[in-house]
Amino acid sequence: MRIGELAARAGTTTRALRYYESRGLLTARRAENGYRAYDEDDLRLLRQIQTLQDFGFELEETRPFVECLRAGHPAGDTCPASLAVYRRKLAELDGLIGQLQSVRDQVGAQLARAETARAELEADSLVPGAPGCELTGMTEERI
Repeated sequence: MRIGELAARAGTTTRALRYYESRGLLTARRAENGYRAYDEDDLRLLRQIQTLQDFGFELEETRPFVECLRAGHPAGDTCPASLAVYRRKLAELDGLIGQLQSVRDQVGAQLARAETARAELEADSLVPGAPGCELTGMTEERI
């Protein structure tokens, strides 16, 4: 199949395919007329790349999976190098989850502090002359 058909079947652009080729992830054979020629194996490689990128893998991180498929394995993630990339990605994700949990804990603490301060303000506002909250429509003149 030609580059346009491969791009259409893979749901990508011919520009992306040329980029993958320049990075050595996709190898085009040349037909007698000089056009790039691809087959079903190339489509399978592209789908592997796309799936991994959908999971957040960088393009270069897909290389071991592509090489595994090229070596004749039925799946791109059964080779030792692919497994190593999975392990690194999981460690990276665990780190990000830890960072997000820390931020969540900080936001939760800020919320608790703000709710306590808000409750104290509301209690104080029942006293004439206490400052009010412009967000709730209460003013200092509320009696």
